[in-house]
Amino acid sequence: MSLKRIVVLISGSGSNLQAIMDAIQSGQINGQIELVISNKADAYGLIRAKNAGIATCVIDHKAFDSRESFDLAVQQRIDTIEPDLVILAGFMRILSAGFVRHYSGRMLNIHPSLLPKYKGLHTHQRALAAADKEHGCTVHFVTEELDGGPLLVQAVVPVKTDDTEATLQARVHEREHIAYPLAVEWICADRIRVCEDGIYRDNELLPTSGFRLAYNEKTDSGASDATHS
Repeated sequence: MSLKRIVVLISGSGSNLQAIMDAIQSGQINGQIELVISNKADAYGLIRAKNAGIATCVIDHKAFDSRESFDLAVQQRIDTIEPDLVILAGFMRILSAGFVRHYSGRMLNIHPSLLPKYKGLHTHQRALAAADKEHGCTVHFVTEELDGGPLLVQAVVPVKTDDTEATLQARVHEREHIAYPLAVEWICADRIRVCEDGIYRDNELLPTSGFRLAYNEKTDSGASDATHS
């Protein structure tokens, strides 16, 4: 099986980018990141990519007079790569409908909540305010509905009585670095199909909430077995 071609879009530190790069390096993911694009020239993720020998590109959204014109420039650059998968890893832009449709079924995002709960911003604060017992992150396919695409993987964390927004965010962030590479692994191994009735993994229909990674309090290794399931 040939390596899948991947393009990653970032705006910041690129910690999820790093997790995916590490999973590729270890052989977990049958893919290769061909290009990292950022809308911010000072994004640390660009340094991560350059250190790994990955091509980078900066397309400043402020240089464009509309969301659509910016998205078109990004799309044209992505399409030079002819990628199998486009990954949003902390890309802090709301994407236009045309851009999303262009990559339908091959663009992933990760959101810091157990979707469909808490779409949008301030997810950790909202989970604490609601006194939720559990929280987490979700890897989903991108559609025109904000944080509304089909759910592929969810990673759960407990909400502790002494949690602050910062401590809860840190625990969720750790789980992102497990859930995102896992989702990318499955796609690059041709194990995932997106159909009208949902997402299939190995010809088995997943729940609408996606594949659920439990949390192991002692080892936080809930994904270790799931990776090979």
